[in-house]
Amino acid sequence: MRESDIIGRYIVRPDPLDPRLSEAVRGVDQTGREVEARVVVERPLTLYLNAREIVTMMTIGDHPEYLALGYLLNQGMLKGEDEVTGVDYDPEIDVVVVRTPTETDFEDKLRKRTLTSGCAQGTAFGDLMEAIEGVALPKAELRTSWLYALTHAINLTPSLYLEAGAIHGCVLCERDRPLVYMEDVGRHNAADKIAGYMFRERVPGGDKIFYTTGRLTSEMVIKTVRMGIPILVSRSGFTAWGVELARKAGLTLVGRARGKRFLALSGSERIVFDQDLAYVEEEAMKHRRKGAEE
Repeated sequence: MRESDIIGRYIVRPDPLDPRLSEAVRGVDQTGREVEARVVVERPLTLYLNAREIVTMMTIGDHPEYLALGYLLNQGMLKGEDEVTGVDYDPEIDVVVVRTPTETDFEDKLRKRTLTSGCAQGTAFGDLMEAIEGVALPKAELRTSWLYALTHAINLTPSLYLEAGAIHGCVLCERDRPLVYMEDVGRHNAADKIAGYMFRERVPGGDKIFYTTGRLTSEMVIKTVRMGIPILVSRSGFTAWGVELARKAGLTLVGRARGKRFLALSGSERIVFDQDLAYVEEEAMKHRRKGAEE
């Protein structure tokens, strides 16, 4: 499939040419030769829920409304059925305010802060296990033909990940089609943007696949379960607690998905092995190098 065909299939995708998201910096390489490199721009974003300041996040600055909503949802400060009366973003002071018609119980959540393994010091508020207890994810299925088509398409999508590195991407997918591709300096931010998009656009998660370039940690498992998505895929590896929580929640967890290879450590009953591996290409060298750097 051509790059232009892949780009046309997305609803939301990265714009690596956006001058707000990266900048050119001069330096020297291993030979002493002067070179110019693209580096990702970080900026603070302060989130308010009604009149109360919640957190200041380091982010690349795109899709602040989705990030704010997704953060509150994934921290349990908002529920999927809650009403949001407004999301106001002020780019001059880097502040986003989420407004609800009534006060929330976030004070209790703030008293149960847990430091997680997410990049940029991600924090999860409240009881981490409440997202896992009693959950019933949809049965769904993951055809290996879809998996190989998705990883191939995502690898060919122009992105900051390929342009500058030092960034993570998350992609909301349906069958063999990538729909929404979000990036940020922390994988938790990229995941939150997806959650915010799903909430605002009323996109159901039961028939979706969630792809991430980052590690399959407890945090990523919990966020995927909160979004109601039954399948989580990564090009990277696993943590033991991530696997344990995925098994407890009945989440299909697929890691090390590169080229012909992948490893499923939870929920393998959803996988339909319909792809002849003789017709699957190995991953291009540039993607292997970039993955190793991250």
